[in-house]
Amino acid sequence: MSNSVRPDEVIPPDGSPLQARRFAADAVFLIPNMVKLVSRLLKDPRVPRRAKLTLGIAAAYVMSPIDLIPDVIPVLGVLDDILIMAFAVDSLIDRSGPEIVREHWDGPGDVLDLVREAVRVSRSLVPKRIASIIDRLSG
Repeated sequence: MSNSVRPDEVIPPDGSPLQARRFAADAVFLIPNMVKLVSRLLKDPRVPRRAKLTLGIAAAYVMSPIDLIPDVIPVLGVLDDILIMAFAVDSLIDRSGPEIVREHWDGPGDVLDLVREAVRVSRSLVPKRIASIIDRLSG
């Protein structure tokens, strides 16, 4: 049997194969818990307003018909929206503090580890210059 890579596999930097379908399925199951977490953090008065504002601006960008990469371009058109939201949610969670985030998290596992891993993967897809601009804008 050969060690060839199947079309549905992704090889992360550490070299261990990761089933892309499995990763996507796991991410889909986390979406309801992430939506609950974000809505609870937005309602929590202990979360800084700037973090909430960053998420609001990102959401407005995603809903806007004007994009850096038009949505009609396959994959890339939607990818920029996903990456912007990932950075905004990461900023919200980071500024909220681990105790508050864990208090509001209903999902399985450690939400901070899950979000950091998702952002790490997102960052690997974005040029460093763009990532640094997003970091400056989010504070």
